[in-house]
Amino acid sequence: MLVAFSVAPSGTGRADASVHDAVAAAVRVVRNSGLPNETGSMFTTIEGEWDEVFDVVRRATEAVAPFGSRVSLVLKADIRPGYEGELRGKVDRLEKALDDTE
Repeated sequence: MLVAFSVAPSGTGRADASVHDAVAAAVRVVRNSGLPNETGSMFTTIEGEWDEVFDVVRRATEAVAPFGSRVSLVLKADIRPGYEGELRGKVDRLEKALDDTE
């Protein structure tokens, strides 16, 4: 399965409202998990089995908690049993489709 998620604190008390330190704490958890992952400007996507992926999401959310008075978590999952390597595979197929139409 693929899970794209975004986690951020609110109520940080920072004048600039920046959450980059909290997001860095969450991404560190993801990268240390050993699961395939990619981080973009708005979401981090991880790939693995249900229990291992959601364990990482939980730990990333917990890593953000100390940075504010509450935490917001947004996630989207692509559950496709029997498939692996879809973190890159989906993008590769898209790029091929784009090349084929040009």
